Amino acid sequence: MQKPAGTSHIYRAIIHADFDAFYASVEQRDDPSIAETPVVVGGSPDKRGVVASASYEARKFGIRSAMPMSQAVRLCPSLVRRGARFDVYSRVSRQVMDIFRDITDLVEPLSLDEAYLDVTEQESDLVTPPMIAHKLKKRISDELELTISTGVATSKSISKIASDIGKPNGLTVVRPGTERDFLSPLPVESLWGIGPKRTEKLNNMGINTIGHLAKFDEMWFIDNFGSNGPSVRLMCIGIDDRPVVIHRKRKSYSSE
Repeated sequence: MQKPAGTSHIYRAIIHADFDAFYASVEQRDDPSIAETPVVVGGSPDKRGVVASASYEARKFGIRSAMPMSQAVRLCPSLVRRGARFDVYSRVSRQVMDIFRDITDLVEPLSLDEAYLDVTEQESDLVTPPMIAHKLKKRISDELELTISTGVATSKSISKIASDIGKPNGLTVVRPGTERDFLSPLPVESLWGIGPKRTEKLNNMGINTIGHLAKFDEMWFIDNFGSNGPSVRLMCIGIDDRPVVIHRKRKSYSSE
């Protein structure tokens, strides 16, 4: 892992912060009567609407984002549906990003509810990256009454995997030097760049875990992943030197 330019730190400290069921959580926060109730945000089932966000209570019924709303209602007849309020979600997102930037100027928004933070320069003998992530989670909870999952690692790809594993409301830390051990038992679809079709192809080849995938050489990755092969191979062994990009254009709205 490369040392960040212009710093004495040996390793980078990257936090991936991702809200838990963002749209649905905002709806539950704003209407306490539906807290701890299966809630979805999306279009009407009578008009071929789809689920944009599902609360964790709704997910217990097998409801997922991008699912037809009519199917979601069949899975859970008592489901509470709310129409999307993107103006509200955007306002909350701005509040979130302000909190992120109070911690570090190096913030890369990915969507309304998700971002990378490079906190390398905030680290000291008395302040560790996990402490910073804990402080971030507490501020979000205290100020916005929402929960956020965080992953702390030396790279963007591993911090994102870590935050996904810890959902909901988790704080997962992958310490420097443990990246390969962390990745090895995880399913191949956990890795950036490996979608459902690629996962199916790899599984049909008998390759199910990142650890197994990491055993192949660079030429094999080029043959199977094309020009992305070398970077995918490096990510398999825990190497990802992509920087946090401050001015990255973020997606406005998306299904969660």
